[in-house]
Amino acid sequence: MPFEIVRHDITRMTVDAIVNTANPRPVIGRGVDSRIHEMAGPELLAARQQIGNIAPGCAAVTPGYGLQAKFVIHVVGTQWRGGMFGESMLLRSCYDSALTLALENGCQSIAFPLISTGTYGFPKDKALQIAISVFSAFLLKHELQIYLVVFDGDSYRLSEKLFRRVASYIDERYADACLQKSAAPRRRLRRRSEAMCEGAAMDDGISAVPMSLADRLKQADAGFTETLLRLIDRSGKKDSEIYKRANLSKQHFSKIRNNPDYRPTKPTAVALAIALELDLEQTKDLLARAGYALSNSSKFDLIILYFIEQGNYNIIEINMALYEFDQSLLGGRE
Repeated sequence: MPFEIVRHDITRMTVDAIVNTANPRPVIGRGVDSRIHEMAGPELLAARQQIGNIAPGCAAVTPGYGLQAKFVIHVVGTQWRGGMFGESMLLRSCYDSALTLALENGCQSIAFPLISTGTYGFPKDKALQIAISVFSAFLLKHELQIYLVVFDGDSYRLSEKLFRRVASYIDERYADACLQKSAAPRRRLRRRSEAMCEGAAMDDGISAVPMSLADRLKQADAGFTETLLRLIDRSGKKDSEIYKRANLSKQHFSKIRNNPDYRPTKPTAVALAIALELDLEQTKDLLARAGYALSNSSKFDLIILYFIEQGNYNIIEINMALYEFDQSLLGGRE
């Protein structure tokens, strides 16, 4: 899964590079910076002093020393001053600069905190939107495992407005599902009664001959993989674009493409529907071929339904919403 949100201590991440929200001057700052220096040991400060000052929006790299990461990429964020002084541009530059250094140093994985949201006071929802935008654009062009590391569920919020909309959507659909569930026994009883009346009205009509199992199997619809590949061909998109938009690795997608009987997990199947930007009926059809359905009694399903109905197919943003409601993320590992 090229992008993951993890609840962890970033200093203990086993990755090629961790991103440190550093002080502009070569001194040990507070928060994440202090913890990283403590875990890395005194060599890190010496290496940082050799670099000298780092301007806001810029980044520099040092070895990881005592950390489990090979490298520390030091970025200097920006103080929030109301949004009228280029803060968003500088924050975006932090992410871009760190990702560029990761590529230049041959990294295959990188862990980020949510930059500038601590002592610099950058609003977390705005900072998260910038991170989503940068990661989404980057992963369409490059192969890199990106982790966004948070301490707890309250460390960020995608958007208070979006959160309320999704929560309201879930509440409304849950209510509808409960009403439908309570009405189901009455509908079954009515259908049974109607069937009995129809049977009594039949005299000596000829009964339909049941189809044999072998005949039914011959008439089976195309499976998940066959349908997926046909949809990809029809979309005109390259495989690389599809698996990146689906938050899948190249290796994982290759297993799907080369196995006609592949059975994906539900998050993987949904991720591929999102990558293809299928409408609701097309999504339901693709999922059904893998043995899944979307239900109004599942929070995971309702969040997916909400984003499809809104025409929002940004898988990182969808995963942020799923994470906030403690649901499985889209994509997958093999």
